[in-house]
Amino acid sequence: MAEAQNIPAGSTTAGSIAVAAESTVATRMSAPPSYDVADFPVPHGREEEWRFTPLERLRGLHDGTAVASDGVTVEVTAPDGVVVETVGREDARIGKAGIPVDRVSAQAFSSFEKASVVSVPKETVLSEPIRIAVHGEGGTAYGHQIVELGAFAEAVVVIDHTGDAVLAANVDYLIGDGAKLTVVSLQDWDEKAVHVAQHNALVGRDASFKSVVVTFGGDLVRLTPQVRYAAPGGETELFGLYFTDRGQHQEHRLFVDHNAPHCKSNAAYKGALQGIDAHAVWIGDVLIRASAEGTDTYEMNRNLVLTDGARVDSVPNLEIETGEIAGAGHASATGRFDDEQLFYLMARGIPETEARRLVVRGFFAELVQKIGLPDLEERLMTKIDAELEASV
Repeated sequence: MAEAQNIPAGSTTAGSIAVAAESTVATRMSAPPSYDVADFPVPHGREEEWRFTPLERLRGLHDGTAVASDGVTVEVTAPDGVVVETVGREDARIGKAGIPVDRVSAQAFSSFEKASVVSVPKETVLSEPIRIAVHGEGGTAYGHQIVELGAFAEAVVVIDHTGDAVLAANVDYLIGDGAKLTVVSLQDWDEKAVHVAQHNALVGRDASFKSVVVTFGGDLVRLTPQVRYAAPGGETELFGLYFTDRGQHQEHRLFVDHNAPHCKSNAAYKGALQGIDAHAVWIGDVLIRASAEGTDTYEMNRNLVLTDGARVDSVPNLEIETGEIAGAGHASATGRFDDEQLFYLMARGIPETEARRLVVRGFFAELVQKIGLPDLEERLMTKIDAELEASV
């Protein structure tokens, strides 16, 4: 279990944390970011960014042998006023939010033919969410999606992944000045699906970005959310929850690049694991550059192990290049049921099996409520209850 660390502004501890974290963050990638897949060597599993990932289960996405085929569809349902387009690779918005940081993301960028673009005009405030349904029917695909908000626009986007597919994709979020974007990315794949994606957010001046990543299904899911700031004053919230079942590999690798002054970020991911060879990986990297004075950041990961045979790797990293910050910290914890919570419930006449379910529901409820869409929140809690039926 790792202790939480908080660094107040002007603290002399900040310098030592920066030195300790520097080598870890500097070696986060074996090659610099690039749009060209040829700039990344084929991974062998010894690289820092691949050491937790079972490469043999990527179905060729990492070495160029995965050939695109039919079988993955994208459907967008949007309120009036939203512009939905399919554009070619020459569109200026493609790649603007971020550069691929590993070979699979670069392969996806080099291989897609058309990109799906959803645009919300400036000063438009949507009362209904935009829903993007990505469904697999056994095919292999390379995709690219863009969600663009104009200045002072507000929108909620739900990206729902279902079915069976081998999918590598890049998803870009372009958030204009003063805009507010909430994105819920739901990975509810069938049990054999493989999904590797990089999520890139470019946050404008005084803009707000909230991401909620929910991962339940799939044989292997590996997501890489990346955030950077186009101007001062941006705020980012990165929330996530995952339920890793027998044999599943679920990996979330966050990177927040505080490259502008007076910006904020808060990351909170929670996971539960059950069954033999259930494997969850959470990597949280935060870089506060020398120019990012006044930064306020915190990241947290908590894991609840429900059965024997499950494995968790949780690695928070923090690199600070300036002492002029508002605050920075991180925490990571992995454990089993809280005996005191169980005793409290059972002492009030609640059977042990039901008490365990209540503890897990409570563990996830805080993050589920961050979504703000009652129908989706109910769907997720129902899914959690179904998972619990198999274990507690």
